[in-house]
Amino acid sequence: MATTTTTNLRSLHRNANPNLLHHHHSFRRRNLISMNIFSNKLAIASLTNTNTTTTTTLSPLNSTSTSTDAAATSLDALSRHLASGDLRQADEETRRLLVALAGEAAVRRGYVFFSEVQFVPAEELRAIDRLWRSHSGGRFGYSVQKRIWERRAGRDFTQFFIRVGWMRRLEAAEVEQWNYRSFPSEFTWELGDDSPPEGHLPLTNALRGTQLLASIFAHPAFEEEDEEEDQAAAASNSNLKEEGKERSSLLGGKIKLKPADYSF
Repeated sequence: MATTTTTNLRSLHRNANPNLLHHHHSFRRRNLISMNIFSNKLAIASLTNTNTTTTTTLSPLNSTSTSTDAAATSLDALSRHLASGDLRQADEETRRLLVALAGEAAVRRGYVFFSEVQFVPAEELRAIDRLWRSHSGGRFGYSVQKRIWERRAGRDFTQFFIRVGWMRRLEAAEVEQWNYRSFPSEFTWELGDDSPPEGHLPLTNALRGTQLLASIFAHPAFEEEDEEEDQAAAASNSNLKEEGKERSSLLGGKIKLKPADYSF
């Protein structure tokens, strides 16, 4: 009798509650779908976070590249060499700076084409020139060389090379002959009793032609220098004329003012 009751109860549970079992399985399916959706959302969020992290890591690389470029064109080393009187190292550093400032192609090549001089920022080139002039008492620098080339050598590069000591006279020759100095030991690197000629430094290689040097002299960095010198010369000339007029009036106009000679 007890066995029959148990069997009937099991049968009742199995047959009388089909909806309950259906709902139980439906609930499990809904849970699985919800978990799948949640899992997909987590995967998408993870991908989004990964992409964001990858994007933000580019910023430090750009910052490092910028600081590297700034270090490559810093004038600190040039200033140190000039202050210590190491003109040879200062000359080499000047050449390195020109290459770095002229652009990536010049850096890869290791030297500057005359057509790349235009890419050198005017302020940087002026700063290099200013350091040379300030540490040499106004004897060295690109602007000094340009003035010698224009006013003393008549824009003739052979005469310019002779005046700044980049050529040497052949003593044994029967006629006057000059040869280019081509080795570092042939140039003068010390300021003293046997000082190098005005405009001797910094050096610019002209063995392959003078276009590079001409491009440096024609750079806009030195246009302001020319204007300032012209204004100073005009002011000086005006002052001389005024002084001459005053002297002439004091002496009854008997003295004629001789025109100032600005030739070098």
